Amino acid sequence: MEAEASGLKKQQLHTKLNGPTNSMVTPLLTDLYQFTMAYAYWKARKHLERAVFDLFFRRNPFGGEYTVFAGLEECVQFIANFKFTEEDILYLRSSLPNCEDGFFDYLRGINCSDVEVYAISEGSVVFPKIPLLRVEGPIAVVQLLETPFVNLINYASLVATNAARHRFVAGKSKVLLEFGLRRAQGPDGGISASKYCYIGGFDATSNVAAGQLFGIPLRGTHSHAFVSSFMSPNEIIDKSLCRNDGSSTCEDFVSLVQTWLRKIQWTHSLHGVFGETNQSELAAFISYALSFPQNFLALVDTYDVMRSGVPNFCAVALALADLGYKAIGIRLDSGDIAYLSIEARKFFCAIEKEFEVPGFGNMTITASNDLNEETLDALNKQGHEVDSFGIGTYLVTCYAQAALGCVFKLVEINNLPRIKLSEDVSKVSIPCKKRCYRLYGREGYPLVDIMTGENEPRPKAAERVLCRHPFNESKRAYVVPQRVEELLKCYWPGDSVQTPYGVLKSRYPGK
Repeated sequence: MEAEASGLKKQQLHTKLNGPTNSMVTPLLTDLYQFTMAYAYWKARKHLERAVFDLFFRRNPFGGEYTVFAGLEECVQFIANFKFTEEDILYLRSSLPNCEDGFFDYLRGINCSDVEVYAISEGSVVFPKIPLLRVEGPIAVVQLLETPFVNLINYASLVATNAARHRFVAGKSKVLLEFGLRRAQGPDGGISASKYCYIGGFDATSNVAAGQLFGIPLRGTHSHAFVSSFMSPNEIIDKSLCRNDGSSTCEDFVSLVQTWLRKIQWTHSLHGVFGETNQSELAAFISYALSFPQNFLALVDTYDVMRSGVPNFCAVALALADLGYKAIGIRLDSGDIAYLSIEARKFFCAIEKEFEVPGFGNMTITASNDLNEETLDALNKQGHEVDSFGIGTYLVTCYAQAALGCVFKLVEINNLPRIKLSEDVSKVSIPCKKRCYRLYGREGYPLVDIMTGENEPRPKAAERVLCRHPFNESKRAYVVPQRVEELLKCYWPGDSVQTPYGVLKSRYPGK
């Protein structure tokens, strides 16, 4: 009875997971040599031999000291739905005409029920040489997983790390918005970037499809084109706006905004800061506020930030305040961001003081315009008043580094360790099936990650552990951990008797 229950549980695990986000991720999304090797394994009757592969990387990206692991969920969804269709088999027959019919019958019948996947939790900080995934199973099947796994993890981990680095420079208090869809490498690059930037520490995305797929919060306002499409407030047909509490309606919101603009112009503390503002811009702001009175955020640099954009925004925001609404703030997309943000904040604070509007000085200031780690750092050193950063090109394209460089290496077959040698020591693989641990110190901070053979004793809390570098004998240290965490957990159990660590659920809405 227990065996039947276990079998039912495994059957449910293998059938209830959706496929990968991108429908192009199929068993054919691999390199040709994976199939030629699979055929050679099959021909030599080695295809069922039990093999262990490690997926890892050799260097941290961007010249940094850590990496954020991502892509695991897509890998599990891929193997949960791993199956060759008849169309796949027909195409492979045409591409490999010299292979025997029995090989294609073998491919037709395989899935990943004999594969086990152990992995570090997605979103974890990881380091070179430590396996991100340990994949066990029939060598021919596991070999077919290599290219898709490396593909699904390489970019995911790279862009998640890039996002984490931007978060570190910006600081915890700033809101980070991913604006990279239009600059990403195709639709899949755009969707992946939104997902993994969120894992890496960003707060929201402009990508509507990613919001739908992953539950990531959406943010956005309007473009310069929207502002310049208006000529004057006379174009606005419906000028009415209901109060926020629904008690009454302002029949001419345009006139209310114009009244506030005149008041600002004649304010003693702001006298001489600006004269006539751009009426095209004012019309655009009024129109947008009428459409989104509870989420009014304006792009203020289409014409002149301080002489037009900010005063026009303030007039609309004050009119909204009269009706019980609170404007969000402004976005700067060009110019000297540090200087303009400081001047805009001064303007907001002067409005708050002059007209006694509580909280007006705390309007959100968002900045965009090809921002990256270096510009964020420069802004911090200059001093600025930006609350939120919209970052795109340099973030999603990982401009500073093209790829993470993950590799997938055989470390054991039929319980015998295997090693890949090289004159380049950095490319020598570490043999055998391993267990990986993170050792924590007294303050709760991690000290070091270590690898041991599968059958070696587990390190214990409060007991001294000798940690040695695998390739540099002079690098060694004794560590006394206060807590020990095993890093590799079972995320796909195959038909083993083990219980999976957990079917991956959506991690995004509950971030």
